[in-house]
Amino acid sequence: MSKPNLFAGAGAFLIALGLWQGGEAAYIEAKAWLAQDLLDSAWSDTLGGARQVKPWLWADTWPGALLTVPDLGVERIVLAGASGRTLAFGPAHLDGTAPAGATGHAVLTGHRDTHFSFLRDLTPGMALRVQRPDGDWRDYRVAATEVLDARNARLAAAVDGAHLTLVTCYPFDTIVPGGPLRYAVYARAADQ
Repeated sequence: MSKPNLFAGAGAFLIALGLWQGGEAAYIEAKAWLAQDLLDSAWSDTLGGARQVKPWLWADTWPGALLTVPDLGVERIVLAGASGRTLAFGPAHLDGTAPAGATGHAVLTGHRDTHFSFLRDLTPGMALRVQRPDGDWRDYRVAATEVLDARNARLAAAVDGAHLTLVTCYPFDTIVPGGPLRYAVYARAADQ
């Protein structure tokens, strides 16, 4: 094979690889945001009294709460069960913790590059709001943020009052997925 043909073939391969990777990234982003539109409808039905409303026929989750950050204009439907499939569509409630907006310690988790990318902008004192399936709201204030190593960190399960912890992978801008570090935002009910 001649050098020009070798370079042309290598160039075509690199372009195809780049398009494939870019297309996959765009697909993940589009899926994440389209899901939130479908979840809005399911959340409306939930507020109307329906329970465990699946946002699409094959869904294995349903909306469990609405999380808002008024200062940032953020509004996210929170899904039941923090499995890998669920997190592809939105932030999720970690099983075994208190329901979001209830008394106890609720833990919500989401991806750093889609639904929970705003966590980097939260600072102590900022307001968070959670709407429960019954339509009632609970207001929280950010108390602290912390970077944790998931290999040895444990979040408190039982606490007095109402606490909310938001968790995502860390660092925010890395191109390598996974890793042991997590970014946690701790909030407590504003009336405590």
